[in-house]
Amino acid sequence: MSNDMWTYRDTLDVSRDVVGYNVEATDGSIGKIDEASTDTSRRYLVVDTGFWIFGKKRLIPAGVLDRVDHDDRKVYVSMTKDQIKNAPDYDERRTGSDDSYYDKHAGYYSDYGRR
Repeated sequence: MSNDMWTYRDTLDVSRDVVGYNVEATDGSIGKIDEASTDTSRRYLVVDTGFWIFGKKRLIPAGVLDRVDHDDRKVYVSMTKDQIKNAPDYDERRTGSDDSYYDKHAGYYSDYGRR
């Protein structure tokens, strides 16, 4: 699996904290950023989808981000709402050193990143 899935595109301005920003899929809003990892080898966002998919959180690798709009406080991803809805559940107990957990997410998101 390519490490590109876990890194931001060079063209993105991620110099500012994006926690609290809205997340926009290709077909509408999906929630707000609850957490943004700072791990240099594995970057991702945790998105709180609120009531949209019954309060589920989704881990979204940095490689699926298309752009960041700091003025409007929005992050745009290269996926539809249904694609995110069908993604693996976020489980904060498994973050850290559980490589199989991240591999599962990378496998799912590999079709949507780095276009």
